[in-house]
Amino acid sequence: MITVSQILRSKGTAGVSTIRPGASVASAVEMLSSLRIGALVVSSDGAHPQGIISERDVVRELGRRGGAVLNEKVSDLMTGNVVTCSPSDRADSVLERMTEGRFRHMPVVQDGGMVGLISIGDVVKARLAELAMEKQALEGMIMGN
Repeated sequence: MITVSQILRSKGTAGVSTIRPGASVASAVEMLSSLRIGALVVSSDGAHPQGIISERDVVRELGRRGGAVLNEKVSDLMTGNVVTCSPSDRADSVLERMTEGRFRHMPVVQDGGMVGLISIGDVVKARLAELAMEKQALEGMIMGN
């Protein structure tokens, strides 16, 4: 079974993109765009998640309240109840939690500090690779290889 740790290794990226809670939403949008990512972890110290802000959060509030939302603080728009996982968690359980919670990004926390961020796309990719390997193994057993 694929673990979160294996997913992080396959991504090959170090660190988590974070933004301070007092930063403007416009700054968050700039970072999301320039880094070509879908979410930022909100953290005062870069190590402990206080929230998460995603493209969806920004677009939803832009639609509701207009462009003035860009002048607000990230802490005003962020999701404060951050669901995290650990490197030893299994991909299928993380995928289930993401699907049930209807969110697409999850910080990976170990010993109280963030060690990575995974997206639902990362998890789905890992599960598809795992299923393909299982299929090959079963076909090999059936064919007698």
